Amino acid sequence: MASSTIEHIVIVGGGSAGWLSAGVIAADHRHLKVTVIESPDVAPIGVGEGTWPTMRDTLRKIGVSESDFFRECDASFKQGSKFCGWRTGQESDYYFHPFVLPQGYGETNLAARWQACHAHVPFADLVSFQPHLCAHGKAPKQASTPEYAAVANYGYHLDAGKFGVFLRKHCTDKLGVTYIADHVTGIDSHENGDIAALQTRAHGRLAGDLFVDCSGMQSLLLGQHFGVAFLSQKHVLFNDTALAIQLPYPRPDSPISSHTTSTAQSAGWIWDIGLPTRRGIGYVYSSAHTSDQAAQQVLHRYIGPDQDAAVRKLSFQPGYRRQFWHRNCVAIGLSAGFIEPLEASALALVELSAAMLSDDMPATRAVMDIVARRFNEAFTYRWERVIDFLKLHYVLSERRDADYWIDNRVAPERLAELLALWRHRPPSRNDFGRIDEVFPSASYQYVLYGMLFHTEHAASRHNPEQADGYFRQAAALTASMLGALPGNRALIDHIQRHGLQTI
Repeated sequence: MASSTIEHIVIVGGGSAGWLSAGVIAADHRHLKVTVIESPDVAPIGVGEGTWPTMRDTLRKIGVSESDFFRECDASFKQGSKFCGWRTGQESDYYFHPFVLPQGYGETNLAARWQACHAHVPFADLVSFQPHLCAHGKAPKQASTPEYAAVANYGYHLDAGKFGVFLRKHCTDKLGVTYIADHVTGIDSHENGDIAALQTRAHGRLAGDLFVDCSGMQSLLLGQHFGVAFLSQKHVLFNDTALAIQLPYPRPDSPISSHTTSTAQSAGWIWDIGLPTRRGIGYVYSSAHTSDQAAQQVLHRYIGPDQDAAVRKLSFQPGYRRQFWHRNCVAIGLSAGFIEPLEASALALVELSAAMLSDDMPATRAVMDIVARRFNEAFTYRWERVIDFLKLHYVLSERRDADYWIDNRVAPERLAELLALWRHRPPSRNDFGRIDEVFPSASYQYVLYGMLFHTEHAASRHNPEQADGYFRQAAALTASMLGALPGNRALIDHIQRHGLQTI
């Protein structure tokens, strides 16, 4: 067993995590057999509707047509997030976290000049053109821009249920992935403790060399079979429940938002995502700080009294596994962990996990433990960074109107140290040690200064004239792009009818 060649990858669970993993592996390793077993008894959660711009590259690499993706997945463009009410709760309290870097980022200290002379303008609105595109409902590209190319960096909003079905068809039709609709009833082990095979209800024994656990929160293989511990993060990030609804637009030509809106509430926040056919809205909150009944009232206040949509309740434990790869099993997606939907980190972590598994695919069982150790180190780091970044949104709040916001002011040790540094200089690339950080230093600046964090900038570290030049560049780009780019719905309608040109 120790020197056996890895030939068959078995993925347990479909959905976005299972089929993205299958697509990435199958596209990169044509010599491997890839099988996805998806239980017909288990419905996907289906509320992971936001992605990062990395998804463009992932879909392109596995050979997906972006036009087909838009048509089949009820997809729309996402250019960032708008946060409302997080600092004070006042109507004028908002900031953007766009997907483009600040103009001139890394060339000079933009934050120092903004803070000294332009603090009456929201930071992102000054240093980037993209918040203005979002505010005016503009698309991030033109109809003539080829598939996956961008004028302004973008990710997607999508229907998660349709996305899984779309990926399944692509993987089976184009990439040779074997699909088995069946329920896992048992697990057979080798003498050394590795998984040898899965027992299934209708297809009997399914043997494999490497097993990918995409079974969702039940974590069938890594959690239940191997007993790898779950590290709760409820003491850091309190949210553990969500109420989700889907609302139709009032008119077929209603504008489609080009960003996620996250609106702070008394015990959590409400997401609002625009798809071509509907809005996806949900209240994610801490059950320790409010009741389900009170949360439902908050949600209905947000959507308006005349809306009568079915509400789905989702409960989750924020946290992640102590290890993500154990023996010949690696967990990707909800089986590895989940924190909360803020900043759409879930699908980004799926993409990073699938990419690292594929890039470092062990050729034999003998080297698998080396790959597993590297994988575990990388993703322990990534989960810790995600927690830091999400908590950053809360610890800077000045709200005193609810215990939820008061309790959220305590920063974990890692984040507290960074905040102490950032009192004297802005976040920089030197603060984060990996090339493919989930959230780069620019994202930290957008949140910090969006929340009016104060840095005592040393005069020697910035060039005011250079910063002003970059602010003028951002303003000029804003003017030209607002005039040249179509509306979000207009471009999506064009894609639905005519598609985008391929390169």
